Amino acid sequence: MDAPYSRESTPAEVIDGYRVRAGNFQIYGAFRTTDGVNFTIHSHDATSCTLLLFHNGKNEPYARIPFPDFCRIGDVFAMVVYHLDYSEFEYCYSFDGPYAPEKGYLFDPKNYILDPYAKAVTGQRYWGMRHTKGEFYKARVVGKDYDWGNFKHKALAFEDAIIYELHVRGFTRDPSSRVKNPGTFAGIREKIPYLKELGVTAVELMPIFEFDEMEDDRESDGNRLYNYWGYNTVCFFAPNTSYSANDTHHREGTELKKLIRELNTNGIEVILDVVFNHTAEGDERGRTFCFKGIDNNIYYMLTPEGKYYNFSGCGNAVNCNHPVVRQMILDCLRYWVTEYRVNGFRFDLASILGRSEDGAPMENPPLLEILAKDPILADTKLIAEAWDAAGLYQVGSFPSYKRWAEWNGKYRDDVRSFLKGDTGYAGAAIQRITGSTDLYEPEARGETASVNFINCHDGFTLYDMYSYNEKHNEANGWGNTDGGNDNRSWNCGEEGETSDSKINALRLRMCKNAMAVLMMSRGPVMFYQGDEFCNTQFGNNNAYCQDNAISWLDWNRKDEFIEHFEFTKLMIQIRKDHPVVKKKQKKAKCGYPDVSIHNDYPWNEYFDHNTHLIGIMYAGRTPDDKTDDVIYVAINTYWEELKVTAPDPPGGGYVWEILADSAAPFDPLWDDFEHRELIDGIHFEMERRSVVILQAVKLSPDEYAKRVSKGMIRHGKK
Repeated sequence: MDAPYSRESTPAEVIDGYRVRAGNFQIYGAFRTTDGVNFTIHSHDATSCTLLLFHNGKNEPYARIPFPDFCRIGDVFAMVVYHLDYSEFEYCYSFDGPYAPEKGYLFDPKNYILDPYAKAVTGQRYWGMRHTKGEFYKARVVGKDYDWGNFKHKALAFEDAIIYELHVRGFTRDPSSRVKNPGTFAGIREKIPYLKELGVTAVELMPIFEFDEMEDDRESDGNRLYNYWGYNTVCFFAPNTSYSANDTHHREGTELKKLIRELNTNGIEVILDVVFNHTAEGDERGRTFCFKGIDNNIYYMLTPEGKYYNFSGCGNAVNCNHPVVRQMILDCLRYWVTEYRVNGFRFDLASILGRSEDGAPMENPPLLEILAKDPILADTKLIAEAWDAAGLYQVGSFPSYKRWAEWNGKYRDDVRSFLKGDTGYAGAAIQRITGSTDLYEPEARGETASVNFINCHDGFTLYDMYSYNEKHNEANGWGNTDGGNDNRSWNCGEEGETSDSKINALRLRMCKNAMAVLMMSRGPVMFYQGDEFCNTQFGNNNAYCQDNAISWLDWNRKDEFIEHFEFTKLMIQIRKDHPVVKKKQKKAKCGYPDVSIHNDYPWNEYFDHNTHLIGIMYAGRTPDDKTDDVIYVAINTYWEELKVTAPDPPGGGYVWEILADSAAPFDPLWDDFEHRELIDGIHFEMERRSVVILQAVKLSPDEYAKRVSKGMIRHGKK
């Protein structure tokens, strides 16, 4: 933040031609004062610190200003340098101190060290450009001139969350997106009307902190490969400048703030995918450009020999529960909430955030507790990827403090297996669809702990899940050895693209089944960009390095798969129209329980290893408490048609009507399915591998009598 005070009138020392004075010791980073710039940084073991100033774009400092003794209190160095124009320089630091790698000390005054609290980083402006020889990371002082005015976004209820995971570049980079600023924050802004039409309530942006896409860049079969996803953070406080459409020098972040504001104004929250478990500095073979050169043995988990624990699978693991690191993470999240008005965070490999300094899992991790109870983060959604790369799997047992939600990996696995037709998964699917209360006890975890998803950035897309039996990651350059092997996918009869119309029709139905089941599940839901129109990655289930058509959304598929797109919109709308699906409501007057389980015959909860048909009924009062809201979901994963008897609809003039049928063509113009009837009002035949959703509708006495006299109940429009 910019400080309003001036110390111009008090004595100051002149160093390297610059007048300096002790600065603000309590605010880390660099910020403008009325008469200069304040620089504050800390190191526990450094013997000295020097501020280095550079002309914009240059790699040789024009000034070296050591922090004098009066500018240090404890481990904190703080200095105001007078008469600096914040827009005319870049800066970094040089630290001196012990060098003993086996003890975790890596101080070297020749290393140029990036400010960990930098609000903007140089050298990353243009996507895909290599650093020139001698180039390194430097920071900029960012002007604070974006006025939020009286803007106030009221946090949306978590149970209402329909989260759309997207990659900022891949979402609009393809020419088919037809935006003016492809691959940028501004490109997403152009697609806000689309997101509103789709009906999502939140976007979850894959990493947007400054990262280096050129880290370990290489070629495979003549194609350039990048660290495209961005899970290699360079600076936690700075937005990725290559995602800006314009060269907003010293105004980094303005474009992102405009995007967040416009999304919020349109009822769409913004969740950031944050990566605090490791950094781009890597292990002992990696570069020293930030934390390693400040306090290597504080910021990273080190073995007794000074090597790096690698619980992240990316070279190092951040020592998240050290008090200094814990404070930095809290400061960071507070910054994004207050300066950018971010609505939530998804924490990559969050189990690392619960490990102690020696890597052991902690029963009550201080970091997780302080984030859960921080007053500034009180309305912020906290979502954990509750596992790490070293085998610590905490789905259902992540320390929550009644605040943390989790990506429910067991939902993904069990529902995939059941929908695929595997035997032995009916019971698990019922648990997952109805809220995973076996994992998340409602009294202890609430009803929003399980973030349900079937597909995300990591793994097959929805379409590929029913087009490929095996991963096809050859383009990644690792001989198809990378990426997960437990995909629980099925190609429906032929590997990859096919001209077989029957296979293509089955694939479409399988995709519709998955979207219907996801939207009819208890708890917040999430799906991946493009799954609403059957986007493909051509069988690549680990496209982290593919900055090309493999990862970019092909918006032409929206026209090609318009039926699935419209079906997805319908499922989202049904979910919104019926809160009883999302969360337990006031008890229905008809006496039906909140959730009841059925098979092909009503009120029969029996299932065994060979069960492939389940029925789930939700019942409660509508929000206005005027009528009962009763929804029946029948899921047939068998490869043959099955006859089903639904429970009797509630008395008092209620009848069952079909809200959705994945096996019937859908006409969005009429908001209707192909003509279907329920024989005697409760009997129907389910097509093989299909999902049918019924709604109990209260008819007028005359209409009810009319239907009864005909001996059948026909479905109608709402």
